[in-house]
Amino acid sequence: MLFDYSNVCIPNTAFVITKILNDKPTKLFLGITAFFVANALIAECIGGKIFSLEKIFGVAPSNLSLFGQSGLAFNLTCGVLLWPLEFVITDIVNEYYGPKSVKRISYTAVVLILYAFVMFYAAMEIPPADFWVGSGTDKGIPNMQLAFGGIFGQGMWIIVGSLTAFLVSQLVDVTVFHRIKKATGEKWVWLRATGSTMVSQMVDSFVVLFIAFKIGNGWSWQLVLAIGVVNYMYKFTMAIILTPLIYFMEQKIENYLGKETAQKMKREAMGLTNE
Repeated sequence: MLFDYSNVCIPNTAFVITKILNDKPTKLFLGITAFFVANALIAECIGGKIFSLEKIFGVAPSNLSLFGQSGLAFNLTCGVLLWPLEFVITDIVNEYYGPKSVKRISYTAVVLILYAFVMFYAAMEIPPADFWVGSGTDKGIPNMQLAFGGIFGQGMWIIVGSLTAFLVSQLVDVTVFHRIKKATGEKWVWLRATGSTMVSQMVDSFVVLFIAFKIGNGWSWQLVLAIGVVNYMYKFTMAIILTPLIYFMEQKIENYLGKETAQKMKREAMGLTNE
C-alpha cells in the first residue's frame, strides 16, 4: 500500500532561505563575521613585519628604560595595525548579539587561522619549480622559495602564543564588557567599550609575549615585561582614539536595522525580555 503524501506539509526551503538572506540582523551578523575573520587572518599574515612607530611620525626612537631594559622603542608588529579593530568589532557584536555570538565568531576565527597556517606550511613544503626559485633575481630576491618561507613560515611558538592571546583576550573582553553594561545599563557606551578593550588588550599583550618569547625563546621576565608595557602603551592609546568609532558604527547599525529592532537586539543581548 502506497502512502499518500498529498496532505503532508513540507516546508518551503526556498522561502526559508530567502527569509534568512533578507533578514537584516542576519545579514549584518554574516557581514561582521566575515570582516572579523578576514581582519584577524590578515593581521596574522602581516604580523611578521616589525615597523618603527617613531619613523612614521618622523621622530627619533623613544629610547625608553623599563625593568632594567634600556634602548626600548616603539618597534611593533604590523599586526597591531589591525588588532584594535577586532576589539571594536567584538564590542559591537557584544552590544547587539551578546556574548555567545562573540565566542562563536572568535572560535570561528581561530579555527580558520589554524587552517590557513596548515595550508601555508603545506605550500612551503611542496617542491618548487626550478624556474620559479630564481625568478625574483632581477628584483633582488635570489631565492623565491626562501623568501616565501620567510614570509609565511612563522615560528610555532609565535602562532600558539598569538592565537592563545587572541582567544583569551576575546573572552576577557566579553566578560568585562557585560559586567560594566550590567552596572551602567544603556549609558556610558564609551566606558564599557573602551574599558573592556583596555583590559583585554593588556591580557593580549602579555600572554602572547609570555608564550611566544618567554616559553618559546627563553626571554627574561624583565624583557617580557618591558616589551609588554611598550606594546600596551600603543594599544591603550589606540583604544582611546578608536572610541568615537564605536559611536559611529552604532549609529550606522541603528540606521540600517531601525531603532526599534536595534533596541530589541540590545535587550536580548543582555538577556532581558521585552515587556
